[in-house]
Amino acid sequence: MSFATRMMSMTLSFQIIAALLFITATASSSTSPSGFTMDLIHRRTNSSSSQRSNTDDQLRSSPYSDLVFDTYEYLMKLQIGTPPVEIEAVLDTGSEHVWTQCLPCLNCYKQRNPIFDPSKSSTYKQKQCNTPNDPSCDYELIYGDKSYSKGSFASETVTLKSTSGQSYVMPKTVIGCSHNSSGFKTTGSGIVGLNWGPLSLISQMGKNMLGAISYCFSPEGTSKINFGRNAIVSGNGTVSTPMFTKKEEPGTYYLNLDAVSVEETRIETLGTPFHAVDGNTVIDSGAAVTYLPTSYCSLVREAVEKFVTAERVTYGDNSLCYKTNTLDVFPVITMHFSGGADLVLDKNNTYMSFGQDICLVILCGAEEAVFGNRAQNNFLVGYDHSSRLVSFKPTDCGVTQDIPRDSISAALVLQFNVKFVFFIFVLSLMRL
Repeated sequence: MSFATRMMSMTLSFQIIAALLFITATASSSTSPSGFTMDLIHRRTNSSSSQRSNTDDQLRSSPYSDLVFDTYEYLMKLQIGTPPVEIEAVLDTGSEHVWTQCLPCLNCYKQRNPIFDPSKSSTYKQKQCNTPNDPSCDYELIYGDKSYSKGSFASETVTLKSTSGQSYVMPKTVIGCSHNSSGFKTTGSGIVGLNWGPLSLISQMGKNMLGAISYCFSPEGTSKINFGRNAIVSGNGTVSTPMFTKKEEPGTYYLNLDAVSVEETRIETLGTPFHAVDGNTVIDSGAAVTYLPTSYCSLVREAVEKFVTAERVTYGDNSLCYKTNTLDVFPVITMHFSGGADLVLDKNNTYMSFGQDICLVILCGAEEAVFGNRAQNNFLVGYDHSSRLVSFKPTDCGVTQDIPRDSISAALVLQFNVKFVFFIFVLSLMRL
């Protein structure tokens, strides 16, 4: 081979390598920060109250105990321990702790999957108590419907499987191992807390996930949850509202509800005890329905009653139901959150069939307002800790969305590119 030919071959080889290195660098930059997406499970369940945790461990009475709705619960799959054991747990932005029922079980409710046995995991390490009833090693959680979980904190490996089939492994994650739990209407093994608390799943994922999550709840089809880079909510139709925290419940996500519209009738919170500027409504994926404090809720109900001409039926003091089989007779309801986030709710978000009748599922009598998961159906809902915003984008959540590819998968592409560059370089040397 002539000198000129060798030079041309070397030049071509270096050009190829330079191009591939550019592609590799681009792929590398696209993997930071990390992000991934998971499928969720939704199942029908009889649910009559929020599962939101009260951090002070004081019982709250159910605001609608006189009416039990068939609703959906949203669960995510996790793998716990080594070797990994799969569990299903309720997705709950209204609480902090990640826990599952464990053996030995003194008092456990019936769950779908086998109960986790920590004695068979090589990475399970129970927290050691310094004193009796030490809150760093033992826990007691009491939820809004008087369900409870009692057990021990432990360090354990938690593995999440993305939709692409890749694993996101979280070693030494603090979980609760429940040996005494009762009152839960779920088929899941426990709860995945996703609020701002230090022991929530998103907090324990670390800074590479930016504390960012989003989810899309579908009444039918496959629901999804996104973490980190994949959790960004943007595009046409997106509205955002500030989220707040309060000293008494520092990890809870609060939004500020300014008004509710029933068709053209706008009911302001201003001038009522419900009015606030620093958050008056909890957004909660673990609550089935939406409820409001009685004084303000009665104003919303009155506006609905004036609109609907169907025959009224009564199941209890806390129900607003009508003898009808069509949603056409009901008004459209819009939630006006601060910052111009006006959510026009579909009628399926706010009304539900109950036997031969249809009922309003914005319920009265709660100590504080909660924006539940039924009202969030078919919205892509994003929580951004850095901007302290919650964003909503109307979305058909049962349809496959164009979402960013998992950065875990992107890392595999990067690895392939590096190997390919090395192969081309060696090949070029052999030709010389």
